[in-house]
Amino acid sequence: MLEYQELNFFELNQRSDRLAHGLNAYGIRRGMKVVLMVTPSVDFFTLTFALFKAGVVPILVDPGMGVKNLKQCFIESEPDAFIGIPKAHLARKLFGWGKESVKHLVTVGGRNLFGGVTLAVIAALGSSEPYEMLWLDQDEMAAILFTSGSTGTPKGVVYSHKMFEAQISALRDDYGIKPGERDLATFPLFSLFGPALGMASIIPEMDASKPITANPDYLFAAIKKYQCTNMFVNPALIERLGQAGVQEGQGTEASHHKLPSIKRVISAGAPATISSIKHFSKMLSDGVEVLNSYGATESLPLSRMGSQALFNTTAITDDGGGICVGDAISGVDIAIIEITEQPISLWSESLRLEAGQIGEIVVKGPMVSRSYYRRDSATEQAKIQDGEMIRHRMGDLGYLDSEGKLWMCGRKAHRVDASGGQRYFSIPCERIFNTHPQVKRSALVGIEVNGDARRPEIVPLLCIELDKSLACSLGASLYAELNAIAEQHSQTLGIKRFLIHPEFPVDIRHNAKIFREKLAVWAQNKHKE
Repeated sequence: MLEYQELNFFELNQRSDRLAHGLNAYGIRRGMKVVLMVTPSVDFFTLTFALFKAGVVPILVDPGMGVKNLKQCFIESEPDAFIGIPKAHLARKLFGWGKESVKHLVTVGGRNLFGGVTLAVIAALGSSEPYEMLWLDQDEMAAILFTSGSTGTPKGVVYSHKMFEAQISALRDDYGIKPGERDLATFPLFSLFGPALGMASIIPEMDASKPITANPDYLFAAIKKYQCTNMFVNPALIERLGQAGVQEGQGTEASHHKLPSIKRVISAGAPATISSIKHFSKMLSDGVEVLNSYGATESLPLSRMGSQALFNTTAITDDGGGICVGDAISGVDIAIIEITEQPISLWSESLRLEAGQIGEIVVKGPMVSRSYYRRDSATEQAKIQDGEMIRHRMGDLGYLDSEGKLWMCGRKAHRVDASGGQRYFSIPCERIFNTHPQVKRSALVGIEVNGDARRPEIVPLLCIELDKSLACSLGASLYAELNAIAEQHSQTLGIKRFLIHPEFPVDIRHNAKIFREKLAVWAQNKHKE
């Protein structure tokens, strides 16, 4: 039986007040930047709210992005302080994270083996008096959140207090979250929204950076113990919990684990598969849906779509129509512009493409970030001034249908512009080939053939990962079947090269974002063999 630490709202306010006083006494004050590498816990909550109360800027990074990327994040953000668990401090010492700028060290949990002070010392330095919170401008920097780096180099997204407020409003108004609810929070950042919404955050026993390794029994037990009404999960957990929820019943019938207290499931991070959502939904009460949310670190949430409506789009997706991510939430404007690598400084309505035309997705709304931290070139490339507001270029491709619903067609960087003039989009092409019964998933890449170094010929190639549960001949029959599929759809005409890959490289957090850049290098090398 797992033991849980519990903290009520009064205690959270009291403890974060004491820590805010203690941080100030230790020299960490308004405007300073602080790396926070603490596992989801009571300390994570009290520290985060203490930092916000004191006007200190937390720097949040995904530890799964790798040592090299983490070091680059700290070089760019130049933190004044480092607050972390012993394991984080050990890595800081070994790899030299923040050694040029960090002046204050705080160890959370365990003994002080790495310099600075422990969190217990910070609490002792504090006061039991209420902390007089600072009045901050809504556009003042509230936090720096680094992108995961799964689609490129991690970049620090500047979050303002206005952005956080807009996200809280969207969760309350568009998702219907009410005070008194209880959330099974499997993603650390989202768990912080709980107290701001008057919702309890239940942190299950799991490694939040590797959700695919979570023990479903622990999560089911937490939901039951605390009668959770809300779940925030990513596609990896949707699939893992859905599979675990199926239990062998009597005879040939199968029974499913039930989650009667759950009223709402929010999925984000990457598109979950239809099959995994269907498996997972069997555990939910009638009328309860999985709400698929679209967004990115730079701007979220942007749109949402219920699972029942999503099921109705399966045929379009399988026919190369992209993945529907639904309608824009309140206050968000979604536009589609022509595909270009050039920066766009000023917005004009003439940039907006008509319904049905595929282009880059551009968004505007109160939760849209205005800049990257100390990345002027990246900011120039991704941001468009629109009066007093900023539009963000998502780097995703898609289109709006006649009803205004957004359909995703993949990353802009993952399109393949073939030498013959044909343009291929990752999601439409891949979903067509994924209908083959032996294909688990596929990935579109471009390779160079028959050309010199100055003018290589670019052709599309499809990497295939096979469903290991099915017997498969790697002979000519499979390739003939894939070629036949390609010839039946305008989106895939001209795709004639296929390679079987044993297991796709994917991001550690979502287990869904395919590293196509790695596959492209692998495919190019295979072609040369």
